[in-house]
Amino acid sequence: MIEVKALRKTFKVARREAGFSEAVKALFHREYEYIHALDEVSFSIGGGEMVGYIGPNGAGKSSTIKILSGILTPDSGVCTVGGRTPWKERRAHVKEIGVVFGQRSQLWWDVPVIDSFELLKEIYSIPDSVYSKNLSELTETLDLPKIIKTPARQLSLGQRMRCEIAASLLHDPKVLFLDEPTIGLDAVSKLAVRDFIKRRNQEHGTTVILTTHDMQDIEALASRIILIGKGKILLDGTLDDIRRGGEHIDETVAELYKKFDV
Repeated sequence: MIEVKALRKTFKVARREAGFSEAVKALFHREYEYIHALDEVSFSIGGGEMVGYIGPNGAGKSSTIKILSGILTPDSGVCTVGGRTPWKERRAHVKEIGVVFGQRSQLWWDVPVIDSFELLKEIYSIPDSVYSKNLSELTETLDLPKIIKTPARQLSLGQRMRCEIAASLLHDPKVLFLDEPTIGLDAVSKLAVRDFIKRRNQEHGTTVILTTHDMQDIEALASRIILIGKGKILLDGTLDDIRRGGEHIDETVAELYKKFDV
């Protein structure tokens, strides 16, 4: 389903010291730093797998997801999702994937959620019968009937995240990318989101890649872990592989970060 080989991505970032004189100097001579977000990243994920893609801030998780979803173009390497190269075949590719960014919204802020769903139906050219079926299923399983007529800006964070997940699944994607989907949610909302993701994977065979700092999300959802740090894959294995280093997964991952100087 997903093949990634020797993926590299470098960002050029401007740097300067604080102060007015430094700002003036930067107008004529700007200094740059090169950040290697991804450095020879390789992995493969089969259809129907649920994989936890974890690492500290700045490790390269979001860059990987953006390349897999076609938002970014890598400097080099090979990446295919369902046989397609994401950034070269974007229009066909986006019809096969769903993406949820915990800190980005695909809902229109000032209109009722159902209007955003209707617009997404047109964007993805979803047939009426498929849209009606999926909308009914998603609103029922995510408990949305009481809130889809409310503007997104008036929803709580937990309510909005449930709507975001529904929006990403209206077109029946084969692959679902979840980037911090439970960030800022209370315990009840987290459980609801986890249960839904697990059910979606089991009933529809949806391939799920989950990036998160919440190890309870990982334990609840992912049987396989890919650990990334400083743009390099540090570990690719099961939860048991990680637990061999210690009793608690969060403590073990912290030790791995120290071991690899992340």
